[in-house]
Amino acid sequence: MAASGPEVAQQQIDEIEALSSIYGEDWCVVDEDEKIYCIKIGDCLDQPKWTLCLQVILPPGYPTSEPPIYQLNAPWLRGQDYTELANSLEEIYIQNLGESILYLWVEKIREVLVEKAQSSNSEPDIKKTSEEVDEDNADDFFLDYQPVQEDPVEILSYMTSESQEDEELPMIHHGSPLTDRRSTFQAHLAPVVTPRQVKRVLEKLYENKKIASATHNIYAYRIYCEDKHTFLQDCEDDGETAAGGRLLHLMQILNVQNVLVVVSRWYGGILLGPDRFKHINNCARNILVEYNYVHSVEESSKPAGKNKKIRKDNKKRTEH
Repeated sequence: MAASGPEVAQQQIDEIEALSSIYGEDWCVVDEDEKIYCIKIGDCLDQPKWTLCLQVILPPGYPTSEPPIYQLNAPWLRGQDYTELANSLEEIYIQNLGESILYLWVEKIREVLVEKAQSSNSEPDIKKTSEEVDEDNADDFFLDYQPVQEDPVEILSYMTSESQEDEELPMIHHGSPLTDRRSTFQAHLAPVVTPRQVKRVLEKLYENKKIASATHNIYAYRIYCEDKHTFLQDCEDDGETAAGGRLLHLMQILNVQNVLVVVSRWYGGILLGPDRFKHINNCARNILVEYNYVHSVEESSKPAGKNKKIRKDNKKRTEH
């Protein structure tokens, strides 16, 4: 006899509580209403070399009649590695039909990571890529501004000096999450007047385990340099190709200054196509309006004059 709806719901609750207790800070609730969760898994507890984020969505019929919907997020995970791990997880599901399997999945992933750490002398390839590829590149008119692929916090270090180490951390604001087809987007905003403040805000945001576990953390900032009457500005895709450039382009059109905007995206396993860029920019626009960088949503739709961009060509490289 199949379990009833309330029984299934209680099974989910019991499993989530157990996983939260077992994995502590590595377990994260992305969206309680949509039942989206993620867990960061590593090959060891202290300074893991190989890591992966497992994101799961629990459908109403899990565990009795439906499998979890899952996404494996790791910059190094692609091709055969992805296929083999996905096949292993699906085999575990088939062998345990009707049972709670998330713990088994997590430990299987950890086993794979430990094997990689023991059998490989090389570091994982950590270049992030987008889950989605556009067939239509009609917006390439501003894509010449390519973000770097290294750690965005480390990249900012070259712009800062030791004399700025004690600079005050700006107030960080968080926008309302937006969910579409199981992908969740959320914007974060902070007033900034120096690159050091940008670096400090990013470091603070990444201390939040939910934000750190996002599939992508896209950001852009614009700082007005009064002495030079121009802007210091930059952006970062974090693997979501062209998203940082689009975000910076929006901020140029809105003519905002002295502000950093970060948009986190938790990918839900369903391709959104161009809609993902619309959601990223809408989240950014809404938080800029909310904190009075733009007076209204209507005004934010009006074009503004173009601004000169300071380009750090020695820090840029073209994506292939």
